[in-house]
Amino acid sequence: MTEPSIGAQKRLLLIDDDPNLILLVKDYLEFRGYEVTTAENGREALEILEKEMPDMIICDVMMPEMDGYAFVEQVRKDPRTNWIPVLFLSAKGQSQDRVKGLNTGADVYMVKPFEPEELVSQVEASLKQAGRLLQHQLKLGTNGPKIQVPFDVELTPTETKVVQLVARGMANREIAEAMKVSQRTIESHVSNMLAKTGLHNRTELARWAIESKRA
Repeated sequence: MTEPSIGAQKRLLLIDDDPNLILLVKDYLEFRGYEVTTAENGREALEILEKEMPDMIICDVMMPEMDGYAFVEQVRKDPRTNWIPVLFLSAKGQSQDRVKGLNTGADVYMVKPFEPEELVSQVEASLKQAGRLLQHQLKLGTNGPKIQVPFDVELTPTETKVVQLVARGMANREIAEAMKVSQRTIESHVSNMLAKTGLHNRTELARWAIESKRA
């Protein structure tokens, strides 16, 4: 690759009930520099999302407990997670299957079996698109209606530093490395600031930081 892999800073959530596929895909993605958390079904994945926020989700369609369709519907309903890019993996490759997957809320639909290199390309393309969208939203936000936040919101010095880095487009892992703390600590700070401000996601938090001159 001619440019540094964005995988070095990105965390993926991989969901599939096939342990062999999980092992193969996880190993390949980690080899390419991604941090990968795994789950066997949608219900387990939702529990993971309560504790950590991935940069992208790779999800099988047909799974026990909760299939991919039901899982993605839950992801899209939650303001905390509705921005996360989702890639569907499925053995069903008919046109109507692809349409259903994309209409449900997936951003990409890949048919099994697939080449690992193609998967990585789709992941990197989705993450770059998400990054461009974030920057576009931030630019629009500075010219559009201001985000409403309670006037008496007070951030700790550490939270102020974190939100400044969020506004620069840095991922939690990058912020953790810059501040020499754990990623969980950064996630906790972001969660606390969302609760204080009443905002829904990192994009709104970044806009507020810029608009309020905190960044």
